[in-house]
Amino acid sequence: MSEAWNHGISFADISDVGMRRSNNQDSHAVVLADSPERFGLCGHLFVVADGMGAHAAGELASRMAIDRITSTYFRGGSQLPSDEFAAIDLLRASVDQANEEIHRRGQENPEFHNMGTTASAMAIIPDGAIIAHVGDSRVYRLRGDMLDQLTFDHSLVWEMEASGQVHPNSALGQSIPKNVITRSLGPNPNVQVDSEGPFPVAPGDTFLLCSDGLSGQVDDEEIGAILSCLPVDEAARVLVDLANLRGGPDNSTVIIARVDRMPDGSATPPARPAADTQRVVSGLFPSAAVACLLGAGVLAFAGMYQSMVIAILLGLSAAITSIVQMQLSAKPANNRLRNDHPGGGRAPYRRYNAKPSDSLNEKLRTTVDELRRAADEKCWEMDWREVEKHQRTAEQAVSNGQFAEAVRHQAEAIIATMQQLREQHDRAAGETAIDN
Repeated sequence: MSEAWNHGISFADISDVGMRRSNNQDSHAVVLADSPERFGLCGHLFVVADGMGAHAAGELASRMAIDRITSTYFRGGSQLPSDEFAAIDLLRASVDQANEEIHRRGQENPEFHNMGTTASAMAIIPDGAIIAHVGDSRVYRLRGDMLDQLTFDHSLVWEMEASGQVHPNSALGQSIPKNVITRSLGPNPNVQVDSEGPFPVAPGDTFLLCSDGLSGQVDDEEIGAILSCLPVDEAARVLVDLANLRGGPDNSTVIIARVDRMPDGSATPPARPAADTQRVVSGLFPSAAVACLLGAGVLAFAGMYQSMVIAILLGLSAAITSIVQMQLSAKPANNRLRNDHPGGGRAPYRRYNAKPSDSLNEKLRTTVDELRRAADEKCWEMDWREVEKHQRTAEQAVSNGQFAEAVRHQAEAIIATMQQLREQHDRAAGETAIDN
């Protein structure tokens, strides 16, 4: 890598087998451009794949996806013009070629028949971030206090919600298994690959790619707050540890990429609106109501009663409209945005508040407390002193309204708890080996 070249990215990546699986079927890759020329051609590439299949089929499928996507993308990037549409077409084609290769391999060997994998690939190029995606592995972007999900889950529950067949809060919506996916690489000779972007990138933007082993155990608001409060390496560790403390039923893979700076010549994000348009419009109606009612008084004084009635009706109409708009503007934003339907190219699909809060801190603490109660019931030998120290400091921070500081100490408590749990598992495994 050139000494003068600063790729401008801080990143961390972790892939963990979880607490209940014997093998890790996730794969991932991070490939950063090593020169300005390389960045101009291909940018930085990040990929997560979550394999599915009996025996070693899932591991093979996810590894093949990673290898084929990265090799095809970088080989083709050196032959394409510097154009964002060419780059996103190449990224989508790379995922498509991975599907063809995985399917062909599955057809050749009965042990690998119907093996499959998800794939979420993101490249940061001079024009912004571009994504190609199949399955329910996710790509998020944290900007300021908002966490956006930039990929649509190709899962049964998301497809049914998007089609309007079920409401997410209904009994039927809650009963649909969340891990049933409707699209993956490998089982079929052809697959529809969604593409998103380019999204202009700003310094401070943080992107997260993950498998559903993480997103299935850690809420979106928790992901956003942890990303906003912690350095990338600690955030990655805490997210995976949190998923494991909540049972770790699946492999968890996470890549976090924080943009420290964009190289010269990169696209600049559009400026945010200076004012809330809805509130500006709403302010016109109270003024109109007052003007109409004052005018009605003048008309009454002049004896123009018919015009007075019209002015009163107009004033009442403006007043009612103002009240309705103020009520609508006071409602909290819905996590599900209007473009919540399949096909790609319509991100973001969900939006979440990433601000740390008292309730979030309590939720993180509860996870540790529940594990501690279970450890006491099973008489595990675990040292809780460091955990207690961080929890006390977090409580003090909450009482002072320092919620970000509280999240940082709850994160330390989570890491310390998971370390204790690993040591307990090692002791139990050693005792079992001695008994045998």
